[in-house]
Amino acid sequence: MFHFIGVLFNALIARPIFNLLIIIFALLPGHNLGLAIILFTVLVRFAMYPLLKKQLHHAMAMKKLQPEMRRIKKEAAGNKQKESQLMMELYKEREVNPFGSIGIILVQLPILIGLYSGISKLIHTPKTLFTYSYAWVQHLPYMKHLALNIHGFNETLFNAVDLTRHAMEKTGVYWPAMILVVVSVGVQFFQSKQLMMQDKNARSLRQIFKDTASGKQVDQTEIQAATGKFTLLFIPFMLFIVSISLPAALSLYWAIGGLIALYQQTKILRQDVTEMEAAVDKIPVEAEIISKPKKKNTSTSTKKKAKKRR
Repeated sequence: MFHFIGVLFNALIARPIFNLLIIIFALLPGHNLGLAIILFTVLVRFAMYPLLKKQLHHAMAMKKLQPEMRRIKKEAAGNKQKESQLMMELYKEREVNPFGSIGIILVQLPILIGLYSGISKLIHTPKTLFTYSYAWVQHLPYMKHLALNIHGFNETLFNAVDLTRHAMEKTGVYWPAMILVVVSVGVQFFQSKQLMMQDKNARSLRQIFKDTASGKQVDQTEIQAATGKFTLLFIPFMLFIVSISLPAALSLYWAIGGLIALYQQTKILRQDVTEMEAAVDKIPVEAEIISKPKKKNTSTSTKKKAKKRR
């Protein structure tokens, strides 16, 4: 079963992703792997733009539902069945999917795994350029050139960063790769912070656990807010731990992808706030235009009055 899933993943995701990257690499002037990864990332991120926009719609919808969710908590008075029923009715009424933000994660994860699989093959066996490529890709002019001299393969970012190396190696820190890791982690932090629900009165998880241990009833929305603050730091930390042991090529993909996503996210939140709020509140985006009363031409009316007097 697992073998079949692996073969299917390889045929439908990993190999197509690898070949798209190699096509970009082979057609680029200079044939630089780092630049190919950057262009590949740009293509992926702009292809995922509709999903990102949908995720932001969901984030805004969940923010606007917070007062209603608190009201339901009070109304349910600890009755979990009633609370769940009222919550589902609220989601249905406002057309909000509580799992709406998972979509973009489900798309990104296979791409990242596919990219990791392809780059790992390149690092350990450079001849994968030909054995893992489609037949018609192998016939591209630069691929034919590489077939004669595989040592001409440029696996760097502008000859400054060796993308096959790790940030943490047995010999110590490889700083060019470490810089890419730090950038990717920082971008992830700011992305999450931009969407996090701000609540000045929100308590920490430690305080909430203390109240729970003493038998006090804790509001679920408080737990969600505290968990959000915790994950704001925890996810970038885990990303850092994982990234320092992976090839720099993946950190480059993550850093560039994060920067593009942050730009797109900021643009959507600034320019499309009215559209998203209208979608959440079920208000038509095309607001009714009320024409202002035209000002009378005072000079013309004065002349007419003067003529009447004469």
